[in-house]
Amino acid sequence: MHGLAFDIAHLLAGGLVLVSFMMIYQDRLYALLNTFALQALLLAAAVAWQAYVRQAHHLYASAAIALIFKAIIVPWALHRMVQKLGIHRQVETVVGVVPTMLAGMGLVALSILLMLQLTQTAESALAREDLAFSLSVILLGMLMMVTRRNAVSQIVGFMSLENGLILAATGAQGMPFVVEISVAFSVLIAMIVIGVFLFRIRERFDTVDTEAIEQFRGEKRA
Repeated sequence: MHGLAFDIAHLLAGGLVLVSFMMIYQDRLYALLNTFALQALLLAAAVAWQAYVRQAHHLYASAAIALIFKAIIVPWALHRMVQKLGIHRQVETVVGVVPTMLAGMGLVALSILLMLQLTQTAESALAREDLAFSLSVILLGMLMMVTRRNAVSQIVGFMSLENGLILAATGAQGMPFVVEISVAFSVLIAMIVIGVFLFRIRERFDTVDTEAIEQFRGEKRA
């Protein structure tokens, strides 16, 4: 892959990292969910573009799964959960946005340096960069999970982490079709289980704030 095709693939993969920072910056749940849908849309476009330029037709299935499940069904389901649970729309954080953004920049720099060093012998430059970008998305998703107090925003961080894994698998010459289907069903089942647990948590504790739940546990033990 050379020239314009490489530049477009590079732009789409880098866009995933940029949108991960946008997700960290968001302080509203609905805006966070919409930004996650944008990231999933970029993921679908990145996978579809690689399917086109590499003539890897099985990757179109991965792109379709990312578009239907990650960009449409999951954000819609999370929107419905937020509405039905009556969750406060403000995203509550453990630390401020600025320290989190600085930590995210450090993680991205570490990811790029680490992956480019470990993949020096790789034949494809695109695979090297995809792995670097995917590790960045994975670490930023983990960062969101540990710096957010609301269970819904932690779920979004987990789903963003999974987007990074899909990008990594695509850069490593794609996934077998059976893996793509199993991933799609796993996401669907996970959403059902997450929905049930969120409703049970809301019913039991009257909140989905993880810090409030920890305080309740501490009071109960005392």
